[in-house]
Amino acid sequence: MIGRFKFEDQIFTGKITDGKVIVKQELYFDTYNLEDLQLLPPTIPSKIICVGLNYIDHAKELKMALPDHPIIFLKPPSSIIGDGDNIVYPPNSQVLDYEAELAVVISKRCKNVLAKKAKDVILGFTCFNDVTARDLQKIDNQWTRAKSFDTFAPIGPYIIEPDKINLGDAFIISRVNGKIRQNSNINNMIFEVPFLIEFISNIMTLEEGDIIATGTPAGVGPLHIGDIVEIEIQGIGILKNHVVG
Repeated sequence: MIGRFKFEDQIFTGKITDGKVIVKQELYFDTYNLEDLQLLPPTIPSKIICVGLNYIDHAKELKMALPDHPIIFLKPPSSIIGDGDNIVYPPNSQVLDYEAELAVVISKRCKNVLAKKAKDVILGFTCFNDVTARDLQKIDNQWTRAKSFDTFAPIGPYIIEPDKINLGDAFIISRVNGKIRQNSNINNMIFEVPFLIEFISNIMTLEEGDIIATGTPAGVGPLHIGDIVEIEIQGIGILKNHVVG
């Protein structure tokens, strides 16, 4: 597992092993106790590329035809928070939704990556919540304002390297106040991760640390002030955030 942490005035990325965080320096390694560190979002990207309508069950739920190509949009890096941070309910919205998603973190600057080479540019995978002001999305008829508020991109808790996880049949679920709201499987994706990397990298250069959020399954629904929302993906872990006013 890879995490990003703060200790006193230092911010660093390290690998987690048996409750220890190991940080590589030029000529040596620093070791910290995990419990002594403040957990931060695992990456700060130049951009967050999100994929809409990318689960078969979600398309059926909305009574929409399956798309012929990925539908993509952007969220700003300023919307990122980490595990345990608060989602702030904006005063100009009355309908705030959760969306459980698998996030792909890019390992290096890349362009025009073939799907068969996609694994060469994947640092790892983590949980993502594409928080959305649904009423504003409907008013605007586009997605930027509704998905770009500060705190609308919870991500984490850690990045799991590709060789440490099998996503072929992994479950993805969301819970609100302990009750399951979404319960699906990564294999319900319409466009799989390698194809998405090829499609997106043919449009824009991807930078180290960039995030591709791969869409949400059926069961999207509302959040309220005071709620605790969890996103869990098998083999990755649980992303947990509290909704505040």
